[in-house]
Amino acid sequence: MCRNIRPLNNFEPPATHDEVSAAALQYVRKVAGTTKPSQANEEVFNRAVREIAHLTQHLLDDLVTTAPPKNRDIEATKARARAELRYGT
Repeated sequence: MCRNIRPLNNFEPPATHDEVSAAALQYVRKVAGTTKPSQANEEVFNRAVREIAHLTQHLLDDLVTTAPPKNRDIEATKARARAELRYGT
């Protein structure tokens, strides 16, 4: 499940709200051990996703780096090349 969480720091343009929320959702799914909560747990599950997304956004806003921002397209190309080496064509 968590392999879908991607690094979000130091990109130009910065991570979007959707990317931060998707990472939070993957994290909560992993911790909860389920991809879809029961009706009894749905409210607490969704609240956890919102709170973790909120905290993650604060983290990304407050992190400091001297490295130049990464380009999303270049990083995606690198990831595809690594996957091709790992899994073949």
